[in-house]
Amino acid sequence: MRHSRFTMIGALAVAGVLALSGCSSSSEGTADDPVTLTFWGTYGNGGNSAQTDVLQKDLIPAFEKENPGIKVQYVDMPYDGLKQKLTTSAAGGELPDLIRSDIGWVAQFAKLGVFKQLDGTMPGFDDLAKAVYPGTLETASWNGHYYGIPLNTNTRVLVTNTEALKKAGLSAPPATFDDMKKLAAGLKGSDTVAFADSGLNAWNVMPWIWSAGGDIADAKLTTSTGYLNSEKSIAGVQLLVDLYQEGQIPNLITGNSGATGTSDGLPGGQYASILDGPWMQDIWAGQYPDFTPVYSSVPAGDGGSISVVGGESLVVTESTKHADAAYKFLEFSQSETYQMGMAKAGQMSVKPEFAQKQADLVPYFATFADQLKTARARLPIPQAGEVDTILNTELVPAFEGKVSVADALTAAAKKIDALLASDN
Repeated sequence: MRHSRFTMIGALAVAGVLALSGCSSSSEGTADDPVTLTFWGTYGNGGNSAQTDVLQKDLIPAFEKENPGIKVQYVDMPYDGLKQKLTTSAAGGELPDLIRSDIGWVAQFAKLGVFKQLDGTMPGFDDLAKAVYPGTLETASWNGHYYGIPLNTNTRVLVTNTEALKKAGLSAPPATFDDMKKLAAGLKGSDTVAFADSGLNAWNVMPWIWSAGGDIADAKLTTSTGYLNSEKSIAGVQLLVDLYQEGQIPNLITGNSGATGTSDGLPGGQYASILDGPWMQDIWAGQYPDFTPVYSSVPAGDGGSISVVGGESLVVTESTKHADAAYKFLEFSQSETYQMGMAKAGQMSVKPEFAQKQADLVPYFATFADQLKTARARLPIPQAGEVDTILNTELVPAFEGKVSVADALTAAAKKIDALLASDN
């Protein structure tokens, strides 16, 4: 995920805009005089016309039919373009009513007063919140409140190459940390390595730390020390360090630079396993039609099998003049019509109640839906991007064997403590 910080001037400008907008009305409109909600999103990012077609041809018309006093105008943007547009428009007072926000942006813009707090203000929010996967709800939080509702989600699971498993003498994907070690031992001396990934960000390392029983911070987000450098967290990272130093993970500390990418190395047989998301299925179907990936849960440690949550949230801007109408659309986004409509276009539902219908529609989603039951969010703080920088900076020496994992995580925890202190 990408993150950036507002300048102080920009933040003050946003505050001025929001102060002026505080007295705006929130009418739902009428059939004869409907209000128009402007909705910014990235459904077409990467040329994905299927999702924008479903939204504009099916879902928005369905909403407008149910709510004749409300019209929705959707504006599609590229991922990076939306972040930049949101930043500049917030300072200039030209925000839409609704935004499909990357989960990594919610805390940042909530702190600046750009996104509207929903708990305590949106009627029925608590019921909507209870119906989604807990890990997805956590991504919409900041400072004890919620500033969005999960819209679509994803997570990473273990994906394996069956031929590579056979080469290691295994009949099933590794289900535990010990199984990962057995996979590596079975592949020693071969031209296949046990595991590959693309870096040391929270997206990459937190599944191993959580599954080992560790964490990055306390539940109230006040300290990282004592959590990120706990024995459990150390064990999760130590597994990766040991595999790396045994030559069973290629170039992890350089983001896989110079090595075959995971999307090619797994079907090509260079890698026995990777962690990846549901989007890879269609990529492999097009590029490697003879490859059949096997999806399974993240290998379990003392903490169980826990992965990381990705996806987007639907947020209402603080400056909207049509809050009640915007709330109606948020409620509609959680309906079976919306969630299953987007499932047909490749988006995973945020609601466990639709898991079976989703799996019937897209069978390989079943493993991801199971993983989402325990998947967790990365730190929901405005400086989440800085957390990734800290983890990369401090963990590289441990993988190189220059410092112990304990020392590396202790150093990282102290820097994350400073971020948490500045956010409280």
